[in-house]
Amino acid sequence: MVPIYRTDGEWVAVYSQGNLFNVDGEWIGFAVGREIYDTGGLYLGFLSDDKRLLRKRTRPVDKLRLEPPPRPERPKIPANMPLAPLLPSLPHQIIDMFEEFPERLVYVSETRPDME
Repeated sequence: MVPIYRTDGEWVAVYSQGNLFNVDGEWIGFAVGREIYDTGGLYLGFLSDDKRLLRKRTRPVDKLRLEPPPRPERPKIPANMPLAPLLPSLPHQIIDMFEEFPERLVYVSETRPDME
């Protein structure tokens, strides 16, 4: 189980057995190599060597929607993770997905009642 951090050092997700889960254990994506796709099969970004989910600022046109795998079992998430290493700042053309587009990484249950 690999912790995933935001650029500010916050622990935001874990990578386990080819899947990405938030800190509550909800499935938010799957991996194909180092590339991460959301639960609908849309490209999110790539896992960097320093344990962040990053993407180029411009959307890649060559990333097609993939068929998502079956929903994995919820992993047992530890109560805490080691502190993040000192993360370098990102160049302008690279963004941290958990900072720039957190709404794309939020799990919304299909069983949650609609707002009225």
